[in-house]
Amino acid sequence: MNVRARQDAIVRTLRRTATATVAELAAEVGVSRRTVLRDIGALRDQGFVIHSEPGPGGGVQLDPRSVQGAAQLTVAEVFALVISVTSARMSKRFPFSALADSGLAKIERELPPAKVKDLRALLECLHVGRLSPRQNIADMGAMDPALLPAFETAFLQRRLMRFRYRDAKGAQTSREIEPQAMLILPPLWYLVAWDPRRSDFRHFRMDRIGGPEVVPDASFRRRRVPFDDDVCPFGDAAS
Repeated sequence: MNVRARQDAIVRTLRRTATATVAELAAEVGVSRRTVLRDIGALRDQGFVIHSEPGPGGGVQLDPRSVQGAAQLTVAEVFALVISVTSARMSKRFPFSALADSGLAKIERELPPAKVKDLRALLECLHVGRLSPRQNIADMGAMDPALLPAFETAFLQRRLMRFRYRDAKGAQTSREIEPQAMLILPPLWYLVAWDPRRSDFRHFRMDRIGGPEVVPDASFRRRRVPFDDDVCPFGDAAS
């Protein structure tokens, strides 16, 4: 668990419990008491109001009205918000799209310039379309939460991705690909990648991907994704 994820976990724990000891927080996030104390100090610097009572019966408390002084969103989190808003708009059931766009614009203005650059690079690889009415989505499952952060790292650093893939018949294979784009056809999401073994593009349904990881020291070049030729894959495009 990285520092950001650990501190988020501490805040969530404090929000759902009236009081927690440092030892309990350390056990919750799997680090030492010293590390938890450093994290609490960092959270206070970010604007959270955290009280501590020493001795028996004491512990750490988060003021329920406490919020961060500044937005600390990651690029992947903002990217996920953009995707969610765009997908909802495509479904024509999103009456407050103007307010959502305004909110996202405010979030972007709060991001450091380097993060804005990364976000725009990710948005360049995003394409949203409409799903074919013939596509069967009865077997649609949940997506691995590690997939979007892995894609962000692999795409921005141009690193290969490795994962397990389950096809329409349930057969599993191991894949190592070059992530090139993301295709959203609500409610299905596809990872569009160049498959070196097949020397061609493949569309991988993201709810069928498991155990995604970035391959270190294995780079690739960006390619033009032929969305004009095949924007809406039908069937099991990655088989």
